[in-house]
Amino acid sequence: MEAKDITGRVEIELLVNTFYEKVNKNKGLSPMFAEVHWETHLPVMYDFWENVMFHTGNYSGNPMVKHHMVHQKHPLTKQHFEMWLLLFEETVDDFFSGPNAILIKERARSIAIIMEMKIIVPERNVL
Repeated sequence: MEAKDITGRVEIELLVNTFYEKVNKNKGLSPMFAEVHWETHLPVMYDFWENVMFHTGNYSGNPMVKHHMVHQKHPLTKQHFEMWLLLFEETVDDFFSGPNAILIKERARSIAIIMEMKIIVPERNVL
């Protein structure tokens, strides 16, 4: 059976749920999520990715602030961003194929690059 494309909320929820299952099994990433309240976090992530893909306007928040808070407790490295992206893209590829599957991976890459630049790079430039 050929994989279908991401067309809406149902696919976003499958992607997000499966992705975070992988994150929680990953020794490099799971410590950063040890204090997450999943019942609250997952619906926010559904809204975030649905908005990223379909411009629903359902997401309100500042992911950069949240990731800076994580960085204070668990310093993020380039390798963390690379692993996050690898798991995300792998999860997309496990379930989906098509223009939106490609697009969500491109947007995830862009988000990871921007976050890495804003969180990690400034620390490298401190004198």
